[in-house]
Amino acid sequence: MKDQLTLSISTINGSKHWYFSKATQRKLQTFLAVFILALAATAVLVNHLYTQVDNAESKQAELTEHTRSIGQELSDLKTLKSELENDLSEREERVQLVSERLGELEKVLGVAKESTSNSLEARFDTAAITSNVRMVMLNQIPNSSPVGKARLSSGFGKRIHPVTKVSKMHRGLDFAVNTGTKIYAPADGIVEVTRRSKKGSGNFLRLQHSFGFSSSYSHLKGFKVKTGEFVKKGQLIAISGNTGLSSGPHLHYEVRFIGRALNPRPFVDWNLNNFEDIFTKERRIRWESLIKTVEQRVAHQLQLSSPKAVLLAENSK
Repeated sequence: MKDQLTLSISTINGSKHWYFSKATQRKLQTFLAVFILALAATAVLVNHLYTQVDNAESKQAELTEHTRSIGQELSDLKTLKSELENDLSEREERVQLVSERLGELEKVLGVAKESTSNSLEARFDTAAITSNVRMVMLNQIPNSSPVGKARLSSGFGKRIHPVTKVSKMHRGLDFAVNTGTKIYAPADGIVEVTRRSKKGSGNFLRLQHSFGFSSSYSHLKGFKVKTGEFVKKGQLIAISGNTGLSSGPHLHYEVRFIGRALNPRPFVDWNLNNFEDIFTKERRIRWESLIKTVEQRVAHQLQLSSPKAVLLAENSK
């Protein structure tokens, strides 16, 4: 009886007794131990699963947020792409417009044929050099009339002098202007001579310009500048008169190159619209060499980047 286990349960209806042998006790103990272990394992497993679920939910939340962020970035990129495409389209239209305008300028400058195969940058450089060369030359070499639209009473060449009646070379142009007509500098320069006289050329003024050119004015009434003074193109320099050996009020105007008298008429007619005409009308000047020199200066000053501009800058050193 010592090896038996007695289990008694008492109720109002009486008591009941169960008897467990040693072997049965061992079985119950084993079953209980297994049950506890299984319960513990189940608890651990459930806890692990809950943890996994929490991690999965956290990951899902992160992925959802990341997906939303990527979606927003994608939307922003699409908007940016659309804006860039519109901007590119506008720029292409502007480039096309600039190219067309540049083409018109090239036609005016006479460089359209040279520029058809060049890049836009090279075309700009060529146009910039050409236009600046023309402006430099027209600012520094006598051009246009010093008295505006005045009638010519005598041209360049041999003639019978109206006072002496002797055949003589007339080395300038005579403008039929009244006494008191304003005379303007045909180019930038420096006043080399202002001389008062009652003989010959009368009151006389000479301007020294760039590149060996000079211009002179005779039979003046008075001077508006002094010897050694620098003048700009279009500046008032003198007043016309009737001094010296003169048959009436007029301006005798001369243009010289390194002291040699040139026919002033091509220079009076010379302007931006017919810039190249003077190269054929006045052949005693080496225009090609002069233009090359001016191009080198202009390219260096503008610091252009096209091959032509670089070559010009290198040649100028």
